[in-house]
Amino acid sequence: MPDTASLSHLTLTINGHSHALADPGAATLLDLLHGPLALRGTKRGCDAGACGACTVLVDGQRVNACLTLAALIDGAQVTTVEGLAADPTQAGLHPLQQAFIDCDALQCGYCTPGQLMSALGLLAEGGASSAAAIAEGMSGNLCRCGAYPMIGAAIARVVGQA
Repeated sequence: MPDTASLSHLTLTINGHSHALADPGAATLLDLLHGPLALRGTKRGCDAGACGACTVLVDGQRVNACLTLAALIDGAQVTTVEGLAADPTQAGLHPLQQAFIDCDALQCGYCTPGQLMSALGLLAEGGASSAAAIAEGMSGNLCRCGAYPMIGAAIARVVGQA
C-alpha cells in the first residue's frame, strides 16, 4: 500500500516562509490564504477571476487566487500584499506602496492589495513602458472608485525611480 501521508499535504513558501498544509482538496489559493494561513490582505471580490481583487504572485507571475487550485501549485513561491515590504533591506513601505500613497491611488482601498500585486507583476514583466501599456497591463484589475488615473501615475512614478 502506498504511503498516502506523503501525498496528503501541500508545501508552499508564502512571503518567504515555508508552510506545510493538509491536503487542500478543491480549495483555492484564496481559501488557504483566508483560512489556515490567516492572511486576509488578499481580497475576495467576484470569485470568478474578473475583478483582480485577489491578485497575488505565484513564482513571480500574476494570478487570481480565487481561480488557482491550491493543489496545483505545490512547491510554489507565493507573494501576497503582506509580503510586499517584507524585505529586511527595505526601510518602511515598498516603493510601489509609497507611490500609491503619494499619488492618492486609493480611495476605499478594497481593490488596493490586488492593484499593488498586479502592478508589481507588471513592473517585473517590463510591461509599464507607457501610460497605454500600464492601462492595458492593469486592465484585469477593477476599481469601483475610479482611481485608475492615479494608479497609473503611481506605477509610472515607480518606473521613473527604477
